[in-house]
Amino acid sequence: MAKELITASRSVQAPPAKVWRAVADLTAMGRRSPQCRRMFVLGKGEPGVGTVTVNLNRRGVLFWPTWSRVTVWEPGKRLEWRVPLNGSRWRYDLAADGDGATTLTESRIVEGDTSLLSRFLVATALGGEQDFEAELLEGIRRTLDAVAGEVEQAG
Repeated sequence: MAKELITASRSVQAPPAKVWRAVADLTAMGRRSPQCRRMFVLGKGEPGVGTVTVNLNRRGVLFWPTWSRVTVWEPGKRLEWRVPLNGSRWRYDLAADGDGATTLTESRIVEGDTSLLSRFLVATALGGEQDFEAELLEGIRRTLDAVAGEVEQAG
């Protein structure tokens, strides 16, 4: 059974509004995440609840597409999308720490279990659940570091 919550946090030396601008740029996911190599936003205008994305994921020589729908869009606070193919939700939470910095948390949330297809692919092509989830946690940490690096470097 998939772990219900895989999560990590880090401090970003910038206020939540600046961190939000980076996190809300969904198309930037490809340069930050070691697994989600591209995220295409469908439709026109600003993203928000209901926005659909097509995502291209990669692990070594293995590529696979997914799609997601934004389920929470609270500027400066929370962004979440759901991946119907596997039933997971991905969330970013932002919290001001009182010193002009922001605690940024990224989480992968699964209620119950992932889909049968997802469980099969994880077991047969992605190294098994334990290894894959450890890889997801490391990917979350790398993504948070990338967001922090971009925001802090921009000043």
